[in-house]
Amino acid sequence: MSERRAVTKVIAIRYARSERAVKKQILDELCATTGWHRDRARKALRTALALKPVRSRSPRPPLYGEPVIEALRFCWAVQGTPCGRLLAAALPDLVPRLRRCKELRIDAGTAVQLLKIAPATIDRRLKADRAKLEPRGRSLTKPGTLLKDSIPMRTWAEWNDAVPGFVEIDLVGHEGGNNHGEFCFTLDITDIATGWTETRSVKNKAQKWVFAAIKDATASFPFPVLGIDSDNGSEFINWELFRWCEQEKITFTRSRAGNKNDGAHVEQKNWHIVRQTVGYHRYDTPGELELLNRIWALQGLLTNHFAPQQKLIAKVRTGAKVSKKYDPPATPYQRVLADTGTVSKATKARLKRENRPLNPAAIQRQIQALSAELLTLTTAKQGPKTRPVIRAKSNDSTKQPRRAS
Repeated sequence: MSERRAVTKVIAIRYARSERAVKKQILDELCATTGWHRDRARKALRTALALKPVRSRSPRPPLYGEPVIEALRFCWAVQGTPCGRLLAAALPDLVPRLRRCKELRIDAGTAVQLLKIAPATIDRRLKADRAKLEPRGRSLTKPGTLLKDSIPMRTWAEWNDAVPGFVEIDLVGHEGGNNHGEFCFTLDITDIATGWTETRSVKNKAQKWVFAAIKDATASFPFPVLGIDSDNGSEFINWELFRWCEQEKITFTRSRAGNKNDGAHVEQKNWHIVRQTVGYHRYDTPGELELLNRIWALQGLLTNHFAPQQKLIAKVRTGAKVSKKYDPPATPYQRVLADTGTVSKATKARLKRENRPLNPAAIQRQIQALSAELLTLTTAKQGPKTRPVIRAKSNDSTKQPRRAS
């Protein structure tokens, strides 16, 4: 029938513009082609070009009701507002854990529906909530010294054979739009193979504070650090860190100048962990520095134990089209447990003991409380805004001030 309608539609214009004798010939051809009766073919040609009113279809009832979407919003907030694909990968572990901790009070049917929801549906139903998140930032990296000639470069494409222990490091400035004076920086250290991330804040980007933070953060990894890759900032390209890497037999490499994609693994953590948690305000007091480090201690539990991540495993360019293939989403904790060569069995057993009692909703509430306290501190420094007092001038310029009697 679809082919008959297509043929009829093509012939209908010629049929309408033709004379009676030609119409008879066209009608004979259509009957021979379609097998229709002449009356049926004549009616089809008359109605082929007529505009048909489109009936409005009633919308399909939603598969997931409001209780499911409310529970989905709660899980999305606990996870730190990830995309639908990563949130869908986290729900099988997150939903039973939150129900066990009495954080998510839903019935069994709602829980089953919540676990069945697809990533595309998650993105569509949370689109309005995600549209409210639009902060921006700036870079504060300054060139290092001539020591760069002694440190080999590594590009983004050279991490294919990375095993747990090769990390990227970067600093995030909290200048709040005013880079004058001294203000806090946050150090991000991300493992390439597992995505395990440790974060520390320092009072400024002096070499001694950054170096101390690197030593403290690398000691917290569940496996030995084998290599460090940094940008070309002077806080990293210095003799103190270079000699320490030589003593500890740690491979020290750097990215190409001006090419942020070489540090893509840690750059995405700068946004997902640092900026989404504490924003773009200026932090420059000891109290704010203490709160930042308390936040990172809690945020590390959420990121490493409950935040699924995807890794790029193949990238093919065909002309202007780039096709990318990713592995299934998994948390850094799951990737560490799945490792068979670097992480010891004792470390895996310790991580399992630490993971079992964790309550991600309670951790997220503590982070939000500390973030609110941090926001109160940074806004209190600005002081109240007062309007200037404008005094009216007299129109009589020759009027003398009245003397006191």
